[in-house]
Amino acid sequence: MTAPQAGDADRLAPLRRRLLSLGVGEIVAAAVFAVVPSWLPFIAADGAEAALWFSLSPLLFVLVQGGAYWLLARHHLPEPIPRAVARVYQCFRVLDPVLLLACTVGAIVMWPGMSLSAFVIVVVWLFAVAEYINYLHIRLSYPWQTWTSQIGRWSTPRLVRDLRRAV
Repeated sequence: MTAPQAGDADRLAPLRRRLLSLGVGEIVAAAVFAVVPSWLPFIAADGAEAALWFSLSPLLFVLVQGGAYWLLARHHLPEPIPRAVARVYQCFRVLDPVLLLACTVGAIVMWPGMSLSAFVIVVVWLFAVAEYINYLHIRLSYPWQTWTSQIGRWSTPRLVRDLRRAV
């Protein structure tokens, strides 16, 4: 790790704020997703709580991973994340699809039948898959104004670039 230069703090301040916003935002999103299902009466009425939690679990796991990554990246600027952290995220690259698959099986076993709850379960699961892809394979998230023009670029997510730099 190189010593920070005198101008680094000023130059990196906007990026640090952005990474803080992203990190806190992902963790808050995970908290919201963890709480909101208890406010949806149709989930309980359909007996879909277990199936919903099977679809929510990988989403929460990936959102917390993402939030932690942004906060760690902010802390280690301008250097990449430490090797030990990179190894943990390399393990997540393997563990996340296993969790997605296992939770898919759980959601299918606990499937509530065709209902509004089933629709919510599928949407949540698809969001979990999209977040996993967005963080560890291909960047999918862009500002709404530029999304259609940027998505076709197939850019590498910052986390993946940091993993490559750290190893």
